[in-house]
Amino acid sequence: MRKSIIGLSAIALASALAAVSTPAMAQDEPTPALTVTGNAAVVSDYRFRGISQTNKKIALQGGITVSHSSGFYVSTWGSSIDDYVAAGSDQELDLIGGYTTTIGAATIDVGVLYYYYPGNADANTDFVEPYASVKGTFGPATAKLTVNYAPKAKALTVGNGKEDNLYVAGDLSASIPNTPLGVSAHLGHSFGPSYLTIGDEYTDWNIGATYTWSHLTFGVSYVDTDKSLYSPAGHNVSKAGVMGSITAAF
Repeated sequence: MRKSIIGLSAIALASALAAVSTPAMAQDEPTPALTVTGNAAVVSDYRFRGISQTNKKIALQGGITVSHSSGFYVSTWGSSIDDYVAAGSDQELDLIGGYTTTIGAATIDVGVLYYYYPGNADANTDFVEPYASVKGTFGPATAKLTVNYAPKAKALTVGNGKEDNLYVAGDLSASIPNTPLGVSAHLGHSFGPSYLTIGDEYTDWNIGATYTWSHLTFGVSYVDTDKSLYSPAGHNVSKAGVMGSITAAF
């Protein structure tokens, strides 16, 4: 601070004003230990690993995540579904707990996901699925590899006994510099047999684009699989389709 020739009181006043006007220099605000984020979305079709969960109709979705500065987080996410998915339930609720950390240029994420279907007629529709992923960022692009494994459970069995399920997927996404546009691509493979594959294993893929404006993101994607699966209403719910979405982040 510059010295003044008009007296000590002026110097003290100037010091106080400087402290008020530049608080970051005097005392940095601490980073909060907990952060809360959420989103709400409307999608023209809810596809889970390429297969429609809404009989190729609109779905309402939303989620919230509480993250700790240590890397631990808990999250919940829900979507409307059609009643053929889980013995009459019209909701899917995912309960998630995990830990993420950065090692060098890689971000590691591990956790457990519990699929809960309230209001179903069969208590054996719920199941647990641990997961692990690693991703890296290269300029405006991000590459991610994910492995999900659901241990043997009655919910995954088409007939008697118990089955398990393994899903391996790769994702690429990128933002177009100096624009609100983004693009993405996904390739995944489900190893069966289990209820999640309804028979043989299969591959799913999609490509998409997004436009972000303020807290809203508008998306469009093309989704397809190499499987043929029909709902009770007679729709091929694994057939290729173009889907739209509007997501609000908060």
